[in-house]
Amino acid sequence: MTDRIEAAAAELRPLLQNFILWARENAPGSDSNLVGSVALWHRLIASDDVGRWRQSDLRTVLLDRMPQVVEDPDAAADGMVPAVRAYLTFLSESDRLAKGSAPLGDLLAELDRLEDDFVDAMEDLVVEEDEDDEYDEESEGLGDFEPFADELSELPTIRLRPDSELAEATRRTPLISKARDLAIWVGSERRVGETSLLDDTEITEALAVLGIPLPEKGDKSLADSVPALWNIWNLAIDLDFLQPEGEDTVSIDADTVEWPFEEDDDALDAWMAGLHSIDYGDPELADEEATIALSGLTRALLVRVLLATGSKPLAELRTELAEAAAEYDDLGAEAWAAATAQYGDPLNPVLDWLAGYGMVEVEHDQVRLTPLGMEGVVHLVDEADIELDARPAIDAMTALDLLSFGSELPEEEADAEFEAWMELRAPEQAARDLLEAAAEDDANALIRVQAASMVGSLGEVAIPAWREALDEPSLRPYAATHLAQLGVEDAPTPTQADTHWLILDMLTISAGLGRPEFVSSLDDIGNVPNLVSLLEVIWKVPHPHLEELLEAIGKAHPDKQVGKAAKRALFKARSGQN
Repeated sequence: MTDRIEAAAAELRPLLQNFILWARENAPGSDSNLVGSVALWHRLIASDDVGRWRQSDLRTVLLDRMPQVVEDPDAAADGMVPAVRAYLTFLSESDRLAKGSAPLGDLLAELDRLEDDFVDAMEDLVVEEDEDDEYDEESEGLGDFEPFADELSELPTIRLRPDSELAEATRRTPLISKARDLAIWVGSERRVGETSLLDDTEITEALAVLGIPLPEKGDKSLADSVPALWNIWNLAIDLDFLQPEGEDTVSIDADTVEWPFEEDDDALDAWMAGLHSIDYGDPELADEEATIALSGLTRALLVRVLLATGSKPLAELRTELAEAAAEYDDLGAEAWAAATAQYGDPLNPVLDWLAGYGMVEVEHDQVRLTPLGMEGVVHLVDEADIELDARPAIDAMTALDLLSFGSELPEEEADAEFEAWMELRAPEQAARDLLEAAAEDDANALIRVQAASMVGSLGEVAIPAWREALDEPSLRPYAATHLAQLGVEDAPTPTQADTHWLILDMLTISAGLGRPEFVSSLDDIGNVPNLVSLLEVIWKVPHPHLEELLEAIGKAHPDKQVGKAAKRALFKARSGQN
């Protein structure tokens, strides 16, 4: 999942950079930084095409997803809807609103209808955060990750398996299968009661479906004696396998019977939707205060196994967690003793749930995170806003993964990543893969420069790949330049247009770094007369960022001559397109 988010973010980065440049002039009152999260989750949950927006997508993203992921609800309440309004206008005016989208007017009207509900949702989050802050000031919870933030940030690089492998693991997850079986048993429009969701006869049937033994009769009601049933019921709700149909009716979702889902994305999304069910693994005790004292025990175990780089002896975990429970809550020691009496080991329900959800394996008293478990814990740490170095495994890293991560790493680290990746691949094919990945989005100058640098380091073995790249307009300037440097006799001579394309790529990257870096890169091109001369011809280059860059040059460069030349060039570029 994490690599899907990273890939989507990389895909969106050039588009958002263009929007930021557009918004400076066309929507100066909007906070363009707020759009990134909306665009990302629209891409992940609503549309494979970042330019296709339907009216229903706005509700899905703004009201269903944003309350779960927004980092600053106060800022979002004030500025997100205006920012999204500007973003949709930008997509329309720049012809990026794809086929299948609703008309801009309909989208903006729907946005107006949703605005009050969105602001209310953000204000509710602000109130919740204030309450949480008050609670956090009193004490840290047993399952909080924050006390481990420094240790987590110092962990060596965590390698994550590809989505295809993770999706296959989710399909073998026993607890999701049980949640599906329970939902199928529930069926359509099952009435639920006021004091208990199910009556005793229904509970008995449901337990039989799940293979859970009927508890012995005692002082408690049957409904109060089967917490395992209710945990799976709640998981089915989390997974959207069960849907409420009004106040007193619940029904199976139509897609539930298809589990395990064939599409990898669908399988992973379902598993991730149920990730927070790990909290159901915390021991449930007869005394409510004792139960609360051990709440967060499952998360506390996970973070300690992660800090041990994925594997830790059960005995050590038991000792550390018993001490942590006593430290975090005055009733912690008593609760631990009660859980020992009830479960034999307080960690038994924790490990049973985590194993059932495919996250851990226990062998020879050693608790080990599975690849799926590692993915889940990394996601939880990220949700806690704690930095962690997690990347795809080298053997599973695609060329686009390598380019995306490499563009964000320090040079030495990026070089080491490249060398490790190359050790597993034939150089000639690796060169092709890198250039093909760079060609997927001609607006991503950073990825293109990264690919050209990597392929260029391979020398003559990359000549066939460079020849093929001559047919790709965004890569032709690099291919012609490198073939000339390699002395290939029949290679085309780099043209002035090729040189100008390379300059525009360089300026695109520097523009994303901020105004000082952008102005400095302009100075590197030459003095004012040289810049003016360049602007008089560069407007002819069909570069995807040409207009944004010309606008930015006109605003950023301190010399009026350059500013005027940039405006003239922008006018010619737009006139030429028309």
